[in-house]
Amino acid sequence: MRLFPFSKKREIFSEADKNKLVQAIRVAERLTSGEIRLFVENHCSYVDPMDRARQAFVSLGMEKTKQRNGVLVYVALKDHQFAILGDQGIHDKVGNDFWQKEATLLKTHFQRNNIIEGIEECIREIGESLRIHFPHEAGDANELPDDIVFSI
Repeated sequence: MRLFPFSKKREIFSEADKNKLVQAIRVAERLTSGEIRLFVENHCSYVDPMDRARQAFVSLGMEKTKQRNGVLVYVALKDHQFAILGDQGIHDKVGNDFWQKEATLLKTHFQRNNIIEGIEECIREIGESLRIHFPHEAGDANELPDDIVFSI
């Protein structure tokens, strides 16, 4: 039982925003065997958001994809922190410069308070890179869910 039943917990994203981001993930994954997950929470309980992203990556089983081509976009909204973590397969193909470029893209959008648009564009660019390096092949299965993971 809640102490103050009249207080309602505010959703992190609206339903429309959630649908937009899930659709972005589905479109990005449509032509690739790669996997993209979005993990969102209000606060990062770690000093370095990359450490939190690594923990989330493993807890979501993202290191178990067949071609090691999973990518996690981690966002801690109220702490204004984020991290982008690609598994070994995709990292070997794109290198550090790609991740830095995507981080700069997100940072620019976030500074303008364009959170949804920034995440959406980042997902689209990650999907394009995955499509180039890991094109969809016959028999490819969606190895991970496309939904957004919220940790509150």
